[in-house]
Amino acid sequence: MYISYYGLSSFKIIAKSAGRGSEDVTIIFSPFSKKVGLNPSQAKADIVIVSLNDELFNNTNSIKGDPIIIDTAGEYAIKGVNVLGFEAFADYNKGEVRGKTVVYILNVEGLKLVYLGALGEELSPDQLEQVMDADVLFLPIGDKNGLDGRTAEIISRKIEPKVIIPMQYKTKNIKTDDLRDVSDFCSNIGSCPSNTQEKILVNEKELEDKKMEIILLELV
Repeated sequence: MYISYYGLSSFKIIAKSAGRGSEDVTIIFSPFSKKVGLNPSQAKADIVIVSLNDELFNNTNSIKGDPIIIDTAGEYAIKGVNVLGFEAFADYNKGEVRGKTVVYILNVEGLKLVYLGALGEELSPDQLEQVMDADVLFLPIGDKNGLDGRTAEIISRKIEPKVIIPMQYKTKNIKTDDLRDVSDFCSNIGSCPSNTQEKILVNEKELEDKKMEIILLELV
């Protein structure tokens, strides 16, 4: 599968729905409004996954095609993609500021993808058990209403994914004061790369020798 990044918490994943030779399935996470200062995704998608009812995460109208929209906790099986979603607090005040987010676990192409959405505090033991041993962890690191760099680092070390893709941090042109840049997280975890990648290829072979590798993606 290929993973590319629109900014904030929005990604596009193109995967094979039923293995090699099968049709592609396109998944878009948390499309944002153009009000934030970035160009929202206008891609065609099969599945759109929304983690929080907020303009930073829920601009599904920008997505082309006739996608199936997942915006609540539950279990889903769509075009060869298995999705499990559970609720967690979206801020460090037990949801008083932003309510609850949905954390999603995707199984596709034999890989476990964990998308922490707008998570605002550490996971409970039961929640942590569900996301352990992720192949790819999409980790919010810069939201001033959510995880700071230290808490994001603690969570990632508990999950021990093969790859960490940071998200929800300040980049050029974003029109909000509620985000930190990557430096807080990077100074805590101590191993951020100096270069960004345009997109990444992820499969079982590519991941077999990786552990807690951080990948920073360029905005498309």
